[in-house]
Amino acid sequence: MSEGTFCLVLHSHLPWLARHGSWPVGEDWLYQAWAHSYLPVVDVLHRLAERGHRDVLTLGVTPVLAAQLDHPYTLRAMHAWLADWQLRAHATHARLPDTAYREHRAAAAALETFEHTWRHGGSPVFRGLADAGVVELLGGPVTHPFGPLLPGRVRRFLLDGGLRDTTRRLGSRPEGIWAPECGYAPGMEREYAVAGVRRFLVDGPALHGDTAAAHPVDGSDVVAFGRDLEVTYRVWSPRSGYPGGPDYRDFHAFDHASGFKPFRVTGKRVAAKAPYAPDRAALAVGKDAQDFVATVVRRLRELHARRGKPGLVVAAYDTELFGHWWHEGPAWLEQVLTLLPDAGVHVTTLRGAVEAGHVEEPVVLPPSSWGSGKDWRVWDGAAVRDMVADNTEVATRLLAAVDGVPRSTGRDATLDALAVQAALALSSDWAFMVTKDSAAHYARRRAAEHRDRVRELTDLLPAGRHEEAARRAASFTAQDDLFGHLDARQLATARARTLVTA
Repeated sequence: MSEGTFCLVLHSHLPWLARHGSWPVGEDWLYQAWAHSYLPVVDVLHRLAERGHRDVLTLGVTPVLAAQLDHPYTLRAMHAWLADWQLRAHATHARLPDTAYREHRAAAAALETFEHTWRHGGSPVFRGLADAGVVELLGGPVTHPFGPLLPGRVRRFLLDGGLRDTTRRLGSRPEGIWAPECGYAPGMEREYAVAGVRRFLVDGPALHGDTAAAHPVDGSDVVAFGRDLEVTYRVWSPRSGYPGGPDYRDFHAFDHASGFKPFRVTGKRVAAKAPYAPDRAALAVGKDAQDFVATVVRRLRELHARRGKPGLVVAAYDTELFGHWWHEGPAWLEQVLTLLPDAGVHVTTLRGAVEAGHVEEPVVLPPSSWGSGKDWRVWDGAAVRDMVADNTEVATRLLAAVDGVPRSTGRDATLDALAVQAALALSSDWAFMVTKDSAAHYARRRAAEHRDRVRELTDLLPAGRHEEAARRAASFTAQDDLFGHLDARQLATARARTLVTA
């Protein structure tokens, strides 16, 4: 007899980092997450599939991350990064033999996996898992913009561009999305319906904590799933969670000569960290996996007792938590996803939860996000007020440039490059990093760089300096050669549709 239904949702995302610096923030961030999260998490999914598991979890891969996991430049650079990881292990052996041995083995395994499974990019990997029924894949806007702060035309253009990109890479258009930062403003559900989106995520407080089912939003057929924070925060919250356990590898304590992490957490306020002990960590993984399964079962039983019928628990996290931030996270995932069915829990995807009947009465959602305060303050607060103004300018300039060009049958490479630079400037990551004071200098530099490129092109075009604008646009595209399908004419088409509707 089933205790109820559990959905695990993983959100895989990094901003566009290729050719924009390496260390301490830049391409290394991509390669670390790729090596320590994306490779091992996919390995877990493959092992579960081999044991007969299906509908294991719902996996979001943002278009901007997918573009990097498929790009020939980053594929070559990732291979070199993995080889360098192995060489660093060799160089560390004399000083830290135990650490060097572990890192050498891990690097060798990652190289073999990368060469065997990932050599043609990430999309064949994810498509194979989806086609085999192991995961449901989510889509999203092209560059992870915080949608509620954008003009509707720009928001719809970026969402449609992202869904088109995912369709090209994976062969089918996603019916579910992870809206960037779970950002929501009333009315966005109508845009989702037009785009073919049938389900999306919000944070639990947006549903006033009533996350035991999905709900159609404000008279539409689009349903919202809410994160169950009571369960989700058991793993990771703003204050606590399993990764802070004393036996897990410490993310912040480095051997600076090698870049390796040879220490365990030991204690939150302990300066002299103890050496990492894999056997202790493995025991902690087993204990915390069992605790999480017990937490899910307890929560489902509470819901059943209160509601008189089986309920739903949705736990959602950044994929990068598992492996990159929490070294033991992939091992924990594998144990949890193995133990939950044995405990009588129906594990499925968001699509599977809809098919199982976990959709109830309609709701009206408030403006919300999954950030601090569950409102928009991380992306619209005092610390980033200037960036919000810049984003408004970027969107306004983009629309004006497109609307100022006579309609024609051909694409305009300069306008397309402008659209890409605007999309990169509007990434939600920059404001998040500034508000959280996490590599804020890099975030401000990147946002300003793309903003200035938008300004440059939109100053040249009205002045009739089209050849100069074309040359500058080509130089921008040479560095940021992603989303070649992003067609600025779609913005003009959206305007025409709006005028007809009006």
